Amino acid sequence: MMNDVLERSALEQAALLRAGAISSVELVQLYLERIARLDGTLASFVTVLDGAALADAKRKDTERIRARTPDALPPFHGVPIGIKDLNFVRGARTRLGSRGFSLWTPVDDRTTARLRRAGFVILGKLSTSELGALPVTEPDLHPPTRNPWRLDTTSGGSSGGSGAAVAAGLLPIAQGSDGAGSIRIPSAFCHLVGLKPSRGRLPNAYGLPDKRILYTCGPLARTVDDAAAMLDVMAGITVDRPHWAPPPSEPFARLALRAPGRLRVRLIVDNPLQATHPEIAAATVRAARTLEALGHVVEEASLPSLPVEDFLPIWQRLVADIPLVDWTKVQPVTRWLADAGKRVPRREAARRVAELAALTSQIFGDADVLVTPTVPVPAPTIGMNSGRSPEEIFHAVAPIGAFTAAFNLTGQPAASLPMGLTSDGRPIGVQIGGRAFAEATVLQVARQLEEAHPSRHLHPPLWSGDAPTTRAA
Repeated sequence: MMNDVLERSALEQAALLRAGAISSVELVQLYLERIARLDGTLASFVTVLDGAALADAKRKDTERIRARTPDALPPFHGVPIGIKDLNFVRGARTRLGSRGFSLWTPVDDRTTARLRRAGFVILGKLSTSELGALPVTEPDLHPPTRNPWRLDTTSGGSSGGSGAAVAAGLLPIAQGSDGAGSIRIPSAFCHLVGLKPSRGRLPNAYGLPDKRILYTCGPLARTVDDAAAMLDVMAGITVDRPHWAPPPSEPFARLALRAPGRLRVRLIVDNPLQATHPEIAAATVRAARTLEALGHVVEEASLPSLPVEDFLPIWQRLVADIPLVDWTKVQPVTRWLADAGKRVPRREAARRVAELAALTSQIFGDADVLVTPTVPVPAPTIGMNSGRSPEEIFHAVAPIGAFTAAFNLTGQPAASLPMGLTSDGRPIGVQIGGRAFAEATVLQVARQLEEAHPSRHLHPPLWSGDAPTTRAA
């Protein structure tokens, strides 16, 4: 039965828990055992909160027994989750993936607190690139986070631990954050559904004003339905109250089940920064043709030349603004970004964001959705941070975000959906971007593609295999 439970989505597990078919303690123990057995290979967790998780699971089981009706329980009551190490978890140390930051936090941040109120049991903290600055997770704190599909390749970043853990079956679902693609990139590399919500859909985790902030939190999941339901709790639709973005007419989980009607779809396959891998290009076109067969109107478009140098000062300023960091202890590439960022006036960074966002809006035009590859290349080999100067490292990894960063500039929602594997077994992701606040449309289109190209049954070799029991340092 436990093998069957492992195959279930987070929502399906929640239904089993609500019905009493399995206990939260049993489910948490299942995942803790897998973490102990397999994560020494992956290095997806930086902290495992075994004792706290089991104690919380026991409380959840008691609450279920005492509940008047199963419907009185929160939506993910007793379901395990992991939290990215850029976020604060009560009773755990936050490192931001860096030797230059260490903070023991007695309280949850806003994102973590809301996930707890949704009923999740937090199993631990998940790895990230240092300060979330790069799209590969290779910090100095621990060995690189590896991709369960091919262990010699990266799981992406900066939510690399979230992607690796869910893909390997160490968690049914995970939280991530996204400032230039950091949810969508690991989702694409690890064969998951990843959603970056609209700006203003979720309150900022740290309580900062968020009218212009590029980053936000969101789910990494194995199904569109799970991602939609987790968005509902993170956005205050089914737990707490909505943030300043216009609330949906119904919960996103319900809206995602509906057909979106006839949409205008804009298809972009190539970009000037990095040639798109032929198999990724073919999968993206296949997704667009599927949507066309479903009645949508598809038109092809192209991206103008956007040099990395146009975006680089924005990113440098964003890194430099991270507080409480001992910059003498960070990796050379992170120090290079921050040192340059301190010299970028905030007004200049804001001006560049506005200019690039306006250009992206022109490309999006009157389309309802934009379909692109999530990333132009399959997951690269581990070691992109090695043997290069800081500037060379950044320019080597920056093209990974060629299709994703635009939606952070505009604040529009975007999702990555798995669309099969390359001939050498690396996952392919297709990105669906929507109009501002139109997460429902993004989810509906993603669900149409998920139904037309089902791939939930596909698992990486590590899913059912063995690994050394020694955990990553």
